[in-house]
Amino acid sequence: MGVYNVHERLLAAKASEVGALVDSLSGGAADRLWAHRKWPALEFDRPLAVGATGGHGPVRYAVTAYVPGTWARFTFSGPRGFHGFHEFAVLPVDGERTVLRHTLAMKTGGLARLTWPLAFRAMHDACLEDALDRAELACTGTVARPARWSPYVRLLRGLERRVGGPSAS
Repeated sequence: MGVYNVHERLLAAKASEVGALVDSLSGGAADRLWAHRKWPALEFDRPLAVGATGGHGPVRYAVTAYVPGTWARFTFSGPRGFHGFHEFAVLPVDGERTVLRHTLAMKTGGLARLTWPLAFRAMHDACLEDALDRAELACTGTVARPARWSPYVRLLRGLERRVGGPSAS
């Protein structure tokens, strides 16, 4: 199954400000993009750079392309059956507005043909919207229309807490 999933937010901020958010991806206290209070911790084996490996929850990847302040691509190494990448791109609109775009492009195989549509997709979508809310808050001090988890995502998160496993995003 082919998956092409895009989330983006137009931010009232210069490209350099939005790029700094992408550059901060680390999962640590200085990370201003990842929604680490709501989702499994993002972690890398070293600072964001080509060759860094890590992920969040069961989702694992390596940084395979990185242009500071502009673009970061992560190629999946797990879970099994995820073949492709996800990336953040900073797209200037004009001097005062920038689009922050997240793209996921992959083919699923094996069990992932079931787990992507049944669980991972909803969790991924909610996680990305939470990250875009953090980006908007960091750039403007407010979030015009905060993301809301669907009843299905709330159910999945509740199940995840009951079994103690990491959630997917």
